[in-house]
Amino acid sequence: MTSSAAGVSATRVFDFPLQDAQGATCTAHAWAKVPPALDPVQREAAMQRAAECLRAQGAVLVAHYYVDGDLQDLALATGGCVADSLEMARFGRDHAAQNLVVAGVRFMGETAKILSPEKTVRMPDLDATCSLDLGCPIDEFAAFCDAHPDRKVVVYANTSAAVKARADWMVTSSCALAIVNHLKAQGEKILWAPDRHLGEYIQRQTGADMLMWQGACIVHDEFKGLELELLRQQHPGAKVLVHPESPLSVVAQADVVGSTSQLLKAVLDGREGDAFIVATDNGIMHRMRQLAPGKTLIEAPTAGNSATCKSCAHCPWMAMNSLQGVIDCLEQRTGEIHVDPMVGHQASGCITRMLDFVREHPEALVVQGGGRLPGMTPGIGAA
Repeated sequence: MTSSAAGVSATRVFDFPLQDAQGATCTAHAWAKVPPALDPVQREAAMQRAAECLRAQGAVLVAHYYVDGDLQDLALATGGCVADSLEMARFGRDHAAQNLVVAGVRFMGETAKILSPEKTVRMPDLDATCSLDLGCPIDEFAAFCDAHPDRKVVVYANTSAAVKARADWMVTSSCALAIVNHLKAQGEKILWAPDRHLGEYIQRQTGADMLMWQGACIVHDEFKGLELELLRQQHPGAKVLVHPESPLSVVAQADVVGSTSQLLKAVLDGREGDAFIVATDNGIMHRMRQLAPGKTLIEAPTAGNSATCKSCAHCPWMAMNSLQGVIDCLEQRTGEIHVDPMVGHQASGCITRMLDFVREHPEALVVQGGGRLPGMTPGIGAA
């Protein structure tokens, strides 16, 4: 994680390397195979067929807020759920269905399998992954842990089963702050992985002694503080909702900082006619618009005026999930998640510890107010 040369300490950054030799950072440069758009007739036929497949196999669909709106609608229409990663984990574990279809990214499917090893867990596309997961390879992470044996290992949900197997605690963005506060109160020092922005946000809020793995989400890392400041000037009454995986220059301008479910709750709790600038994956806009049709929702900017897009905040791997993928994984028995039983057993400890903590401390999921940092002035956020 760190190295020294001539007595100078340098920090290695474990961002996932985007596939562009010139260093372009748009998420479109990832390898994701985004399915073609369906026309209304194709869409209706696919929705019906996917629902029939789920019923025929006694399967339940668990979908993340960031996947395509059609998949979210399908999950709700067939008795599944649309949720953040914490609720997805709980729902899949507690549901009676022995066949789970997880529409999200691979670590979500792995988590479902770890919690329900006796169930069959499938995904519409096994190649749907996560830059945070890719940026935290187990060999290097294990060496990092071994170098700091005095620290409690706390990993974000966005990690592989193998990384979770090395952890004492798993957290999601819904409960990370409360769990780190709990560990700090016990006098623990923390080794945190992999998202540096979320880790630094928690460190600022709690004052905990945290040693950071230096990874980042390719979507949230693209939000721009300067551009957000300019957008706020155009919408002076809008509340700013920010996911804590975002850079400090963005989090510093937030009225509310929280997980996807917490940001959705902030919109629902607002008054009719309120406006919100939303800094997270724009897949959440589908559910926000459904549940809060009287609110104005504005996407936070991920690029400046000279760039090719003003806001392209959508995970390319989340976009790989499709109705046809649901149909194929059920009809063709593809996309099954397998986790080595030993790894799964080891990883289940840190996940169960989190779920037990949240059950015993429901206040842990209370949405966090933002409050712009002192000294925030127009232009302070670097683009």
